[in-house]
Amino acid sequence: MKKQKNRLIRKIDSILEIPKEVSSEIPKVTLIGFEQLLIENFKGIVEYEEFFVKISTTIGNINIHGFNLSLNQMTEDDIMINGKIDSIDLESQVDEGENE
Repeated sequence: MKKQKNRLIRKIDSILEIPKEVSSEIPKVTLIGFEQLLIENFKGIVEYEEFFVKISTTIGNINIHGFNLSLNQMTEDDIMINGKIDSIDLESQVDEGENE
């Protein structure tokens, strides 16, 4: 039943040309130069240091390494990270129900 509902929702989204990040909880990561990172659809902040930030999303964690990192323009769904960004690592989280 849940699979049918998900299929129907995806079909409607496709017909209406709605982007995945708008209709689901999939995060969208936008890097602006090497000094700003916008993460849309995030769940929470796991760790925050001046040189490291770990952000939780529905599909895993996003690790940001750099210098003078600061969290700016936070809303319920979006977060902007400013500073000198050296690297971004993704930690995928596999759900047990995904492989069905």
